[in-house]
Amino acid sequence: MASTYLSRTLGTSTDEKKFTFSAWVKLGTLGSDQVLIGNYTNNDNKVSIMIDSNGKLKYYPQSGGAAYLDLSTNRRFRDVSGWYHIVIAADTTQGTTSDRVKIYVNGVQETSLATTDYPGSNQVLELNKSNTVMNIGRYGDNSKYFTGSMSHVHFVDGTAYPASTFGSTDSTTGEWKINTSPSVTYGTNGFFILKDGNSVTDLSGQGNNYTVAGGTLTKTEDNPSNVFNILNPLYLSASKFNFIQGNLRSNGWSSGTSQTWRSIYGTLGASSGKYYFEMKCDNMYSGDTGNIALGIVSDDQVVQTADNSKFFNGSTAYAYAGNGQKLNNDDSIAGGDSYGSSFTTNDIISCAYDLDNGKIYWAKNGTWANSGDPTSGSTGTGSAFNLTANLTYLPAVANYYDDDRWSFNFGNGYFGATAVSSAGTNASNNGIFEYDVPTGYTALSTKGLNT
Repeated sequence: MASTYLSRTLGTSTDEKKFTFSAWVKLGTLGSDQVLIGNYTNNDNKVSIMIDSNGKLKYYPQSGGAAYLDLSTNRRFRDVSGWYHIVIAADTTQGTTSDRVKIYVNGVQETSLATTDYPGSNQVLELNKSNTVMNIGRYGDNSKYFTGSMSHVHFVDGTAYPASTFGSTDSTTGEWKINTSPSVTYGTNGFFILKDGNSVTDLSGQGNNYTVAGGTLTKTEDNPSNVFNILNPLYLSASKFNFIQGNLRSNGWSSGTSQTWRSIYGTLGASSGKYYFEMKCDNMYSGDTGNIALGIVSDDQVVQTADNSKFFNGSTAYAYAGNGQKLNNDDSIAGGDSYGSSFTTNDIISCAYDLDNGKIYWAKNGTWANSGDPTSGSTGTGSAFNLTANLTYLPAVANYYDDDRWSFNFGNGYFGATAVSSAGTNASNNGIFEYDVPTGYTALSTKGLNT
């Protein structure tokens, strides 16, 4: 949702002293204040619920230039791979001070707080104040944009509900899961949006539809019930990348970063099964198109250095380079063996890896290199390598130049903010890709891992 936000002007509230906010949230970039929901009348009258620059969940309103409430967690939220369920329930009519605002994450109330300035008795709450503008995804002064994703966003006007209203613990897995149709009284300004996609039409029955007031609200297959692989910005080398579009697109190096080799890895690994993903070359350095490689690497050979990191150096790392070479245990990208065609700007490279039979294949723009057949099983027709068995592998990419820009599609159906031009077939019904997914393969997601 970077540079994207939703907006609506509230009517007369049912009760300005009580509200509940519930949303499933997947983080994008880290290290900056990012507003989930807030109101902004002017610099003296404003409120936000945000993930702050330190990764803490913070609720901070002001009225008449003075803060009447300041709550933030000691806990820091830095997991970009999964979804958090966040609930803020407020009722300033409660006699016990600490009961006036409760913060829940994944069904558990947060009791270890860095700041504990609770509101006074019967305090009017800025977030639910009548006739103000409520924004989702940014501060009202055109700042602090949220860069991740949201799903199942509820706002209740006039009642403070616990997290158990919106979710429950799975009796088999012990995981916190969505209640897709909670029974609540939404009140005059209440709403329920972003249930099963990017629709901002209110499903609460109150008719409080939102508008996309800025940017583009992109639908994603990734959701709290099926989490897809992304690239993990918490790796040391990854800190030098400028990630956008939900950690699926590189926009070059971070400011002031010199050119050198760096690698980045996925958030999900697998030791069995058959998986497929795609990478689009948004731009490649024209002077030396060979200095980029993508593939997979075992988790025990992930390189955790900021610079000069080439994931394909390991004996259980397998890559396909921009010069058409296949790489394994190679320090030099020119030291591999010829495998397929070179690739450049606007080319889409597919990777299919069969961990059940220990084979890996790459394709350029839908044509499998070396006449490869990913469905050939143990025969491995055209496979680039015989993979070392009984290891957990993660997707990986490495490049040298700032000009090398790329976007990954692990099944969301987009390269960056652009939808695939003509979705291929996918018998697994898990993920949307540009090209046909080989029979028996699926997207690398929590659903795919349990297929």
